[in-house]
Amino acid sequence: MNKVSHRAAEIQNFLKAHEDEMRQFLQDLVTMETPSHKIEAQHIILEVLRERFEALGFYAVHFPGKKTGGYLYARPTDRDKSLPIQLLIGHCDTVWPAGTLEEMPLSYEKGKIKGPGVYDMKAGLTQIFYALAAIRSMPLPVSVEPVVVINSDEEIGSWESTGIIKRLSRIANRAFILEPPLGLDGKLKTARKGIGRFTITVKGKAAHAGLDPTKGINAIVELSHQVQELFAMNDHERGITVNVGTIEGGISPNTVAPMSKAVVDVRVLSEKDGDFITEKIRNLKPQLDDVQLNVEGGIGRPPMEKTPRNQELWRIARFQGKQLGLNLEQATAGGGSDANTTSLYTASLDGLGTPGDGAHALHEFIFEKKLLERTALLTLLLLTEPTNGA
Repeated sequence: MNKVSHRAAEIQNFLKAHEDEMRQFLQDLVTMETPSHKIEAQHIILEVLRERFEALGFYAVHFPGKKTGGYLYARPTDRDKSLPIQLLIGHCDTVWPAGTLEEMPLSYEKGKIKGPGVYDMKAGLTQIFYALAAIRSMPLPVSVEPVVVINSDEEIGSWESTGIIKRLSRIANRAFILEPPLGLDGKLKTARKGIGRFTITVKGKAAHAGLDPTKGINAIVELSHQVQELFAMNDHERGITVNVGTIEGGISPNTVAPMSKAVVDVRVLSEKDGDFITEKIRNLKPQLDDVQLNVEGGIGRPPMEKTPRNQELWRIARFQGKQLGLNLEQATAGGGSDANTTSLYTASLDGLGTPGDGAHALHEFIFEKKLLERTALLTLLLLTEPTNGA
C-alpha cells in the first residue's frame, strides 16, 4: 500500500467531515427518478443541480433541449480567464423507467448503496460537486479552471448535448468523465469502443406462397444470406464485433415475403477499423436476382483510443492515486460514452466514478466507502498542472 500524501490526507479529512452531506446529496439524486425520455423529470433534477452549483459560487445555467431535458453548464463566477479550462462531464439520465424505486428502492446493505442510477451515474455527479466543494472551501489553488457539463441524454446517444461537448472539448486542456469505472476493483477507462448502427433493408416481390411461389422473390431468404455475410465480419482479435440485433420481414405466412429488415450493431477499437467495417457493410451485394438491397447508417460514436495525450492523463491519475494509497489500473470498455467525443479533441479520462456493479441491472450498487475515495482522487486530478496536450 502506498503512503498517503499530506495534501491527499487534508482532502480526505475535508470529505470525511462532509460524508453525511455527500450521502444525502446522492440519496436526493437517486430518489429523483430521471428516465432519459421524461423531459419534466430531467428539468427537475437539472434545476436542483443548478441551485446547488449556484450556492457553491458557480455561474450555472440549465439549457433545455428540444426533445430532451437539455444540459447544465456551470463554471466558477470568479474564474481566472487567463487559465485554461478542464471539463467535468456527467449525465443525470438513467435507463430506469419511472416507478422503478417501488420495486428497487434506495437501500444501504453491507457497505453497499443500492438503487436505480446510483452507479450509472449519480455517484459520479456527487463526486463532481464535492470535489469542487473541497477545492473552493479548503481553499485549494487551481491552474486549470473547472467547467461542468451535466447532460440528460447520454443513455440515448447524447444526440442533443454532443454539440456543446464538442465545442468545449475543442478549447479544453483535458476532460474528466465521471462514468462508472470498470469492474469491482474500479479500473479507469482509457479506451472505449466506437459504436455504429446500420439498417439493412431488402425489397423482394410478393406472391402467393401456394399458387404462385415462383413468381415471388423472398426478401427474408435474401436477408438470411446477408446475415451470414455480416456474421463473418466479426474479428474479435481486432476488437471488431458485428451483431445482427433485430430482424423483421414479411406480411403473412402464405405470402412470399416482399420485404425484410435487419438492424446491426457494430463496435470497433479504432477509427481505422471503423472506416474498414463501414466500407464492408456498405458494399454488401444481393445474392438473389432482382432484389433491391439498401444499407443505411454508420459509426455514430467514434472510438476513444489510447492516444498519447490520453495516456499522459492516465499516468497523472495513476500518480495521484498513489497519493491516496491506491494502485489504479486502466482498462478498455466495450460501450461508449461522452468520452468518445471529448477524446477527439482533448486529453480524456473516463471511468472516474465510484466502484460498484450492476449498470442497467437490478442489482445496481456502489461501494459506500469508495465514494469518498474516488471524490478525493478527482479533487487531486483537478489540482494538477495543465497537460501538454501532445
